Amino acid sequence: MTRTLTATLLATAALTLPAAAQESLSVVGSWSNLPLYQNFETPFWTEVLPEATGGAFTANLTSFDQMGIAGADVYRLLGDGVFDIGATVADYTVADAPELEGLDVPLLATTAEDARRMVNAARPMVQDIMENRFDAHVLAIAPYPPQIVFCRGDIGSLADLQGKKVRGSGRMTTLFLEALGAEGINVAFSEVPGALERSVIDCAVTGAGSGYSAGWWEVSDSLLAMPLGGWDPVVTAINLDRWNGLSPEQQQTLQTAVTEGLENPAWEAAQGGLESDIACLTGNGECAAGPAASMTLVEPSAEDTARAMEILQTEVLPDWASRAGAEWATRWNETVGAEMGVTVAQ
Repeated sequence: MTRTLTATLLATAALTLPAAAQESLSVVGSWSNLPLYQNFETPFWTEVLPEATGGAFTANLTSFDQMGIAGADVYRLLGDGVFDIGATVADYTVADAPELEGLDVPLLATTAEDARRMVNAARPMVQDIMENRFDAHVLAIAPYPPQIVFCRGDIGSLADLQGKKVRGSGRMTTLFLEALGAEGINVAFSEVPGALERSVIDCAVTGAGSGYSAGWWEVSDSLLAMPLGGWDPVVTAINLDRWNGLSPEQQQTLQTAVTEGLENPAWEAAQGGLESDIACLTGNGECAAGPAASMTLVEPSAEDTARAMEILQTEVLPDWASRAGAEWATRWNETVGAEMGVTVAQ
């Protein structure tokens, strides 16, 4: 998806960099078969970036799955300078940085607007975490759609997940599922369709668009439209030495281009994308992405929502605070918690 850039952006690039300056960036993007990479990352790095910066920056793009590396290894390799810029789901890296889980708390955001408020509040924390843990500087935080529940067979409410084997999309989600009485199962995203088909798992959590693109609708029947897995934000970061090696003018030009050409468009499309993705999965509405499936849409009840928030506040968030540490829990309360009206008990 190519986008027409604003005259302001082009003018900024022309003013801030001399015509002779050019930087070529090696970029590793997120999952190659999902819409964020196909519709936003690919056109930005290959077409928009050179245009937006007047040729001052170009990029060579691949994705971590095309490289044959795990999503959890992207930031480690980025910090080691294997490539200049890397993007992956923040939740993939929490074994290295448990405090990073505070970026994507389940259930707090039901709209793209709320999700961006949450991300913006968390951004200073994320910047510090990326610098301290991975020697990287944050350029963008873009969303996948909210992580909802695909199930094989019929479900009618949140309570119906009790006793089922469910693939979560992060530690917080898995803990939440276990508090419901479900069994959290660790299955790689690419292996979920086969696991559902063989009844290794009964349900799995991912974004609506991701599930449609990956064909989960072919092996599942019910769709519980509750953001149990948050929005799975993808953090795009640049190696800190590479960033510090750019002049202040180059840094400003690159940051402006990424914000205006990648991050903002991804957020702007997020809410409409969710509605379209659900239409594609259920057949209730127009599906522009391809043939519509016929999954049964299950809307959460008031009882479901109340039960979910109780588990979040009494079990999930305190568990995270104990692993992340008091300093990060306090920072979260003062930023994300204050913005979203939730407090982590310590």
